[in-house]
Formats: sequence, C-alpha cells, structure tokens
Amino acid sequence: MTAAVFFGCAFIAFGPALALYIFTIVTEPLRIIFLIIGAFFWLVSLLFSSLIWFTTATLIGNKDEPREKYLLIFGVLISVLIQEMFRFAYYKLLKKASEGLKTINPYEKAPSMRLLAYVSGLGFGIMSGVFSFVNTLSDSLGPGTVGIHGDPPQFFLYSAFMTLVITLLHVFWGIVFFDGCEKKKWYTLLVVLLSHLLVSALHVGSYFPNHGSNPRPLHWKRRVLTTRLPKSSVCILMNFPSVNTPMSLKPK
Repeated sequence: MTAAVFFGCAFIAFGPALALYIFTIVTEPLRIIFLIIGAFFWLVSLLFSSLIWFTTATLIGNKDEPREKYLLIFGVLISVLIQEMFRFAYYKLLKKASEGLKTINPYEKAPSMRLLAYVSGLGFGIMSGVFSFVNTLSDSLGPGTVGIHGDPPQFFLYSAFMTLVITLLHVFWGIVFFDGCEKKKWYTLLVVLLSHLLVSALHVGSYFPNHGSNPRPLHWKRRVLTTRLPKSSVCILMNFPSVNTPMSLKPK
C-alpha cells in the first residue's frame, strides 16, 4: 500500500509538469537550458530567503509560541518578495540574452518572450514542487498508518494535489509577470505578487488552528521553524503540514 501511495502521489504532483517537459521542452536544447537556469534562480532565491530567516531567528532567540508564529509569517512574506525579485531578475537576463542573440546573428529568430516566460515559470514550479513535497513523499513509504490518531487520512493525497496546483500556478505567474514587464503594465506584477502572497498566507493560516483544538506540543512547532522553513521558505509550496507526518505515522 505504501508503494501505491508513493507512486500515485508522485505522479499526481509531478505528472503534468513531466508531461509539459516531455512534449514542449525536451525537443529544444535551448529551452532545456532556460528551464535549468530558471530552476537555478529559484534555488538562489531560496538560499537568500533561508539566510534572512535564519539570521532573524538567531537574533530574536526567543522560543515562545507567539513570537515563532510571527517569525513564520515574516519568513513567508520575505520569501515571496525575494522570489518575485529573482523572477524579475531572470526576465532582465532573458531580455539581454535575446538582444545579444539578435546582435550576433540577426538572421536567426530569437525565442519569443512568451515562450521564455512559460519555460522559466515551469522551471520555477518544478524546483519549488520538488523542494516542498519530496520529504513528504519519502514519508509515504512508511512504516506507519496515516490518520490512526485522528489526523487527516488523505494527507499525502492533499499534499500531492496542492503541489500540482502550485507548480502550475508558477507557470501562470511567469507568463503574466513577463507579459506585464514586456507591455510595461506594472499593475500585473502587483497582481502576481499579491496572489502569490495570498496563496502563501492560506498555507500558513492552515498551519495555525485554534489553540483550543491544537493538541500538538510546542516543540513540534519549533521543529517546523528550525528544519522545514530554511528548506522551503522561498516558495509558496510551503507544505508546512508535512512536518506533522511523523505525528501521524505510527508503527503498526
């Protein structure tokens, strides 16, 4: 059963992205390069967000629950802002590269910016999905039973669908963001940023239930802040509930 859950959730989360890669990217070497560079930009933004969060957490140094909650919210806000900054930097890089290709070989048609927006968005989405879901996916191999202590029994399935949705959202955000930059419609960049923040806020809000109905001890929340956030703070795919898996997976 664990193998079925593992492969089923893996194909749900990454199947559409893999299909897009196979049918639209892999046939053109230049698109593969741009996709890898986009994934690298996401990784660099992750690094910067993790450094800022870790520095802030070290300076605060207080482990009380309310402060950790606000620190987590701060990490989400900073991570989204940095990620969109790197998306804009990647747009500038692609713009310069496209102009350079035209200068070197004016007779060769450069890739359209819409195509580059799609490829870069897919690179962002794939990398963010891998970082947010791979730990949860590894836990699905067991040993244990999900939901044995009242936790959601469809936890892995929900996480897989959420990873799928946000991976595709990155593609849409990339296209809208690049189109706004090309047409100088700066309000579209604001729409992308706000929608990105909204989705991230929904993730964080789902992690903080009512205190009266939250039986989990404080040290599990501390573990979230010290182990999960540096790995996934940049992306909206911040699958914070995934750290509850050890609480739900109890050996048979």
